[in-house]
Amino acid sequence: MRFVLVALAALAATTGAAAAQPYQLTDLTGAFIAAYDRTEGMPLPVRIKAFKTDVAEQFAEFYGRQRYPSLSQADYDARIGTSIEGFAAIRESFTAKATSFAALLDPAYASFAQAFPDVGDIGPVYLLHSLGEMDGGTRNFTGTSVLMFGADVMGRSHPFADEEPFFHHELFHVYHERTFGGCAQVWCSLWSEGLAVYVARSLNPDATEPQLLLTVPEDIPTAVDRNLREAVCEVRTRLDSSAENDLGALFSFQRLNERLPPRFGYYVGYLVAREVGRQHSIQDLARMDQETARPLIEASLARLARCA
Repeated sequence: MRFVLVALAALAATTGAAAAQPYQLTDLTGAFIAAYDRTEGMPLPVRIKAFKTDVAEQFAEFYGRQRYPSLSQADYDARIGTSIEGFAAIRESFTAKATSFAALLDPAYASFAQAFPDVGDIGPVYLLHSLGEMDGGTRNFTGTSVLMFGADVMGRSHPFADEEPFFHHELFHVYHERTFGGCAQVWCSLWSEGLAVYVARSLNPDATEPQLLLTVPEDIPTAVDRNLREAVCEVRTRLDSSAENDLGALFSFQRLNERLPPRFGYYVGYLVAREVGRQHSIQDLARMDQETARPLIEASLARLARCA
């Protein structure tokens, strides 16, 4: 298995002592481009096979079909084929994001560490073609949380050069998981995602709503502000839900109704975190465990809107 490892220079800790390398970057974007170029003009089944051998085998934990038990092999192959056929349209932006990635992540980590000096080692970081799955996020493989970035989705949905707010959002998730732990219910996602947006805005006061990813797939703040009571009350009734449809409507690309956009839970969560943040620093918020955070979330929702 051949990985492209990008080593960072050691960062100085706030005490002045040399810090260990904070992350190890594995870049598989070049492998995707090489497989794409090598098979250009060949039949699609040949190109799909080349992707599996030249790219997927380098990170089988992510690319293996076992992650998608509901998909047949034919459906999963079709997903790979769609990504190959659509690559020409995003190649320029994909390459731009991949080329600048390490140079942008390095200072973003450094500025994040200024706010959270105990962030330390964040472990492996992967940059790859995600087959349309993500721009960034953590995935758990054999008990290990791994930070990952999809240059394909970044290239398609990040029409800006400054990625620092986005990197701060994802770095915060890695940091926050250590204290907050796992939870499959809506209220936990509301808190973790809303807090990540709040921290990203706090560290980047001039960040635009697109940079905070609050305009994907449409203008979320405008729609929620226009229907604030409904948005807050819909969230409140689902706090203890772990249903896929509820999580999908709040934090993915499903839609609850015509008034509330997909992913509106990110913005409601941000409003909640902002309310709690009136009395607590971002460092205090990051250290709160579930028992501490839950009543604060409920109180903030109650202040945002009165529900029947």
